[in-house]
Amino acid sequence: MDLFERYPQLNICKNDIENALSLMIDTYKKGGKILVCGNGGSSADADHIVGELMKGFLKSRKVTDARIPQDLREKLQGALPAISLSAHTSLMTATINDNDADMVFAQQVYGYAKDNDLLIAISTSGNSKNVVNAVKVAKSLGVKTIALTGKTGGELKQLADVTICAPSTETYKIQEYHLPIYHYLCASVENEFFE
Repeated sequence: MDLFERYPQLNICKNDIENALSLMIDTYKKGGKILVCGNGGSSADADHIVGELMKGFLKSRKVTDARIPQDLREKLQGALPAISLSAHTSLMTATINDNDADMVFAQQVYGYAKDNDLLIAISTSGNSKNVVNAVKVAKSLGVKTIALTGKTGGELKQLADVTICAPSTETYKIQEYHLPIYHYLCASVENEFFE
């Protein structure tokens, strides 16, 4: 998948995309998992990323684990562990109701994140408070972070280990760039771990 040929506008953030890819590969090589969060369209992107990682994306990912019965093994695909923090509505609404809406993702990072994990934080402005707080908690726990943002990067640019700033200031255009970026990342990670 030649991302930079298809989307030459993304050459401006090529180094950050490649650095993000290195962090993702390193996470899985060390036995970690990836947590992903975002609001609105970025929440849908978080779910989408997890879908590409947790089952076959461009490859079938044959399962050879002898512990799994053969009839089930043939129906499973190899997984790269990932969790969309946007998908836990009961926990999110309880946090909003009982504590603070700006802590919905931070609470989950605190509960789920372990050594060698990685947080992907998506915010087109780079300033979404609940996403920023998730990154702050991750950093406090020593968890590496990748931010997907728009052109300016917002507050996340100063916080994340790697920030990919899509070259636009308009929300829908930023989201249009995020899709091929994370497809490239997921396809490249898959290629690293599956034949």
